[in-house]
Order: sequence, then structure tokens, then C-alpha cells
Amino acid sequence: MIVDKTYGLWILLRETALPLGILALWDLVVVILYQVFHQEWMEQPALPISLMGSALALFLGVRNNAAYARWWEGRSLWGLITNNSRSFAREAATLLGGRPDLAKAMAAYPYLLRTALSNTEQGPDAKRLLSPEMYERIMARTNKPNALLYEIGLCVAEEVERKKIDGAVHGTIDRILSDLANAQGGLERIKNTPLPVQYSVLPLLVVHVFCIVLPFSAVQTLGWITPLGSSLVGFLFQALDKSGRDLQEPFVPSRHALPMLTMARTIEIDLLQPIGEAVGGPIPPQGGVQP
Repeated sequence: MIVDKTYGLWILLRETALPLGILALWDLVVVILYQVFHQEWMEQPALPISLMGSALALFLGVRNNAAYARWWEGRSLWGLITNNSRSFAREAATLLGGRPDLAKAMAAYPYLLRTALSNTEQGPDAKRLLSPEMYERIMARTNKPNALLYEIGLCVAEEVERKKIDGAVHGTIDRILSDLANAQGGLERIKNTPLPVQYSVLPLLVVHVFCIVLPFSAVQTLGWITPLGSSLVGFLFQALDKSGRDLQEPFVPSRHALPMLTMARTIEIDLLQPIGEAVGGPIPPQGGVQP
């Protein structure tokens, strides 16, 4: 996730530089054909293009709102993961009488969840936090974050049985695990349900068509400065479309994705510091981007 606004503007300009350059080159071709070779057929009325631009702006606004809603829901569900992980570690210490291994296991959960959502290779974080036996059992499962919650639930049940803890206490901790499973289910729903093709592909095609026909309605008015005016308007629509496409997949590794590694590291620090484990600091931004 981009956290430096200045760097973010530079990233946006760099990512749209190629289509902007192609658009400016096309505008120049249109101007030369009209001004030098007097291609009268290029004189097109401005009203249809203006109406098309207005409709396209509304369409992009609706799509971008839908994309941001997916991104923000993902961030909200990660907030629930953070809060419930902290609650579990606290109740494991106060109600179960310790069990630092459970706090470490819960600290490994967001790392497993991150790799499952982003379809990336499993890093060393979960392995260093889990016991070798538990890690081996979890790696043999398809849904590794859910497998870890299952293992933690079994450990809690064994501790309750061993210490003859009241069932109400067990129910309190089990509800936290259920809330974590519900949040994970919401994140998996976002990952497994892409934005409809009408929102993900159609805006890109319409923006390109609009940018192609735009100079035809501007050349008779702007003349030789058509590449400047047309390219600026085209860049605005390109930037709007790019913003929506960046947000519609919040877990795909990119500069615009949710900072899942940072959130996982924050959870680890919050869970292990109270039990006296030596942990480092949070992950700092790297080049204006929070990983």
C-alpha cells in the first residue's frame, strides 16, 4: 500500500506514461492529417463525444466505488483479524493460565492467511513460530489458516479438560476462534469472487475507444495544440480507470494491495511482547510503499 503521497503520484504518472505517450502520438497523427493533408472527414461534432465522456465518467465512478468497497472490506476484515488475535492471546494468558505456545501459534495465523490470500510461497515466519509437529500437520492441509485455527481449538479444548476450567470460559475463547474463521471466510469470498467482467474489462475498452475518437472532436477547435488538450483529458480517464483496476484485487501482490505483511508483523509484536518474547520492530515503508 502506498503511504507516501508524493511517491504515489510519481507511481501513477509512471504507470500511465506508456498509454499517455501512445495517446499523444495518435493525437499528433490526427492533427497532421487534418492540418497538413486537410482530411475534412475528421471534423466530427463535439456533442456526441461530450455525452460519451459524461457517461464514461459516471461508469468509471460506479466501478471505482465498487472496487474501493472490495478494498475497504478487505481492510476492515483484517482489522477484525487483528482485534480477535489480540483478544485470544489475552484470554489464553488470563483464562487458561499461560500457554505461550498458543500465543505463538496465533501469531503465525496472519502469516499463513496472507500467503493463502495472495497465492505466494510460504515464508519462514510461520515455521519459526509453530512447533515442528504442528507446522508439519498444517502444511499437509489445503486450507492452512483454517487448519491452524482447528489445531488451536484442539489445544484449547485439551487445556480446558486438563485444568477442569469452566465451560463458559471455553465458550468465550471458542467464540473468538469463530470470529476469526468468519473474518477469514469474508476475505476468501473477496479473493474468490472477482469483480464482474462488466466492471473489470468493459471500462478499459471504453476508455481506449474514447481516447481514440477524442481528437476528432477537438482538432477543428484546438488545431495544433490538440495533442495537449486531448492528451490531458485522455490522461484523466486513463488515471480513473487505472485507479479502479488497482483497487479491485486487494490481495494480489502490488504497490496498491493491502499491507498484509505489515499487519501480520504488527499482530506478532502485539501477541509476543506481553509474554516476554524478544521481537523486533514493525516493518517500515520501503520506497513509500508499506508491504
